[in-house]
Amino acid sequence: MRRLMRIETHHREELIDITDMVADLVCDSGVRDGLVHVYAQGATAAIMIQENWDESVQSDVIALLRKLIPRGVWLHDAQDGNGDAHLKAGIVGPSETVPILQGRLGLSRWQNIFFCEFDGPRRERPIVVTIIPARHDGALR
Repeated sequence: MRRLMRIETHHREELIDITDMVADLVCDSGVRDGLVHVYAQGATAAIMIQENWDESVQSDVIALLRKLIPRGVWLHDAQDGNGDAHLKAGIVGPSETVPILQGRLGLSRWQNIFFCEFDGPRRERPIVVTIIPARHDGALR
């Protein structure tokens, strides 16, 4: 099963918790055991699993990436001024895979799935969610 989610972003750099959206798709799929793969379509966006209990963690992620990859010093900036966004997205990565266990996301208590915007705001960011059921013997289909 594959679904395309679309979200709107409001800042140049932000982490948006999409856990509930992904969990709803898993629930609607009826899959009890398997994998869910979450993929950000876009060269300046990423997917990250991170803590959501304390919002300072998300702020710290953005602050760290800003320090490691400053804006305005990259060759690609001559094209469209977002060289840092491409590098940040490449380091974080476009996707995450989470186990589905007994019909629920197999995240720990402190883990959530985040869409990482590095070149916003954007009216629409597509996210591909692919749900892969396990066979009765535990192997993936």
